[in-house]
Amino acid sequence: MSRAVQLAGPLATPKMLAALGLTAEGPPETVLGTLIGGQRAGIDAEDWPVLRSDGGAVPVLRAVPTRELRFYADVMGLPAVDHPDGQIRGVRSGQNEAAPWSDQDWPDDLAAAIAREIVSLQDLLPAAQIAARLPMIAVWAESRLRAAEGPRSGGTLVPPRMGDDLRLIERRQPYAGFFAVDVWDLSHRTHAGGFTPAITREGFVMGDAVVVLPWDPVRDRLLVIEQFRVGPALRHDPQPWLLEPIAGRIDAGESVEDAARREALEEADLRLGRLFPAVHHYPSPGAVTEFLYLYLGIADLPDGSAGVNGLDAEVEDIRGHLIDRSDLSAMVRDGQITNGPLAMLSLWLDRQHRDLMKELSTS
Repeated sequence: MSRAVQLAGPLATPKMLAALGLTAEGPPETVLGTLIGGQRAGIDAEDWPVLRSDGGAVPVLRAVPTRELRFYADVMGLPAVDHPDGQIRGVRSGQNEAAPWSDQDWPDDLAAAIAREIVSLQDLLPAAQIAARLPMIAVWAESRLRAAEGPRSGGTLVPPRMGDDLRLIERRQPYAGFFAVDVWDLSHRTHAGGFTPAITREGFVMGDAVVVLPWDPVRDRLLVIEQFRVGPALRHDPQPWLLEPIAGRIDAGESVEDAARREALEEADLRLGRLFPAVHHYPSPGAVTEFLYLYLGIADLPDGSAGVNGLDAEVEDIRGHLIDRSDLSAMVRDGQITNGPLAMLSLWLDRQHRDLMKELSTS
């Protein structure tokens, strides 16, 4: 029988215990010390609280380690730490000058969702490969949390579905790089009330993204960006440099609107004012997990405000273009805009223009 280990900090919280299949043996105890930092523990592998043995009392729980805990610790690079009161898991040794760790400020829902995703992969991928993908796994885990919050597609027209309407037979992940491919053998309930035979479906796994089109309502002009896209290039499209809105992945622990503002700075060196939500949607739900949050962003766009930007670390080469709203509308009508979110936002702005101007004039 495995000996119980001491768990501290994030690993001793109820949601993490559940995610890792752990059961506390007895009430909490304490060990001498203080937990410092670690407010992104379980999201960033490097940011676990440091245990200082310098006064104070740290609550710990005893639990028999599970296979899930061992695998999770391997992915996070989180060995047990020696302490005068015995070895402790869930903390690091060393120095940290941050504020004391507190479960009140720590995103336990997200950390537990990431833990569940890691555990679900333990028979599919080695720990080192999962560790290398941890930032994207965190993005994906939070995307699933947003999906669970709704709103539900179809409104009242499509009846709610229960969990037993989908039967997952087997899951595989034959590719896992920046993005991943999931293969599911499944059966689902039919509209007639029975179930389909076993079928295989493949999904391109990528987390949620935000899309924002900057609009200057005074000049009635917009800023669009131009960059190379591998999808059209693979299709042998003779023009793989597309006109697009600003867009990017929503980082784990980041709000959707904060992501929109960050991407505007990175891709266009532009600070946005008010954000108006437009049409949030799945662009290609037959095979792609991505969900797009579309926004119109109020901006000041004088002449000369479009340049070449992008992050060097991501080898981004992005050129901005200022374009009158009427000219963009004409390009959409003429089929010159092949980026779906840009066409959708242009059409949405034309439809909402009068109401937006009225709202802006009174705010």
